[in-house]
Amino acid sequence: MTGNTQSPIIELTGVTYTLDIVGRPLHILKSVPLQVRPSEVVAIVGPSGSGKTSLLMLLAGLERATTGKVMVAGEDLSTLSEDDLATFRRKTMGIVFQSFHLIPSLTALDNVGLALEIASPQLSLAETRAAATAALEAVGLGDRLHHRPATLSGGEQQRVGLARAMIAKPRLLLADEPTGNLDQKSGARVVELMFDMARKQGTAVVMITHDAALAERADRTLTMTLGELVEAGPAV
Repeated sequence: MTGNTQSPIIELTGVTYTLDIVGRPLHILKSVPLQVRPSEVVAIVGPSGSGKTSLLMLLAGLERATTGKVMVAGEDLSTLSEDDLATFRRKTMGIVFQSFHLIPSLTALDNVGLALEIASPQLSLAETRAAATAALEAVGLGDRLHHRPATLSGGEQQRVGLARAMIAKPRLLLADEPTGNLDQKSGARVVELMFDMARKQGTAVVMITHDAALAERADRTLTMTLGELVEAGPAV
């Protein structure tokens, strides 16, 4: 997935992120640069508290940089209102969380279908349900369409989460410890599916992980240490 010469889908320049803690500044990110090309898979590793999740929040537009520029898919996120950011997220990116964040009262089919309804409200109910069914079949859950999250294993729930994140064919997938709550076998299956779907759809992936083996699967690995992002070289 390397070698893409298109304009970056992510371009960060001198990004800082500082919080005010009881009148004192806490510098979480320090002049972070980052470029990610379309279809590229980038892993970000580093110790807890180093700023990895904060960086992902900035990329998703869920937090705003203190200084510097966050460009995603050609948009300067600092210029967008909260409503515009929400619309931009729906049309541009998918997010896979460590803790699944499925709606407990909805079936797997409805959890995935709801994401597509929000991203593409012009689709009919039949079109939405057909696409959601296909997405769940693609992650091996064609026989779990009408199961609610409580009746699914952790690995199955994360596969629902992956189907939900990819249902609208996003240009960018953000993954926050996607295998963190899974056993090794379930985690490996989720990773294979995530990479396979991203490859087929041409989706760029930025993932946070503590799993060294998973990081090695990426095109590039970056290390976050005390708010600074450093290139760790190509994966082998």
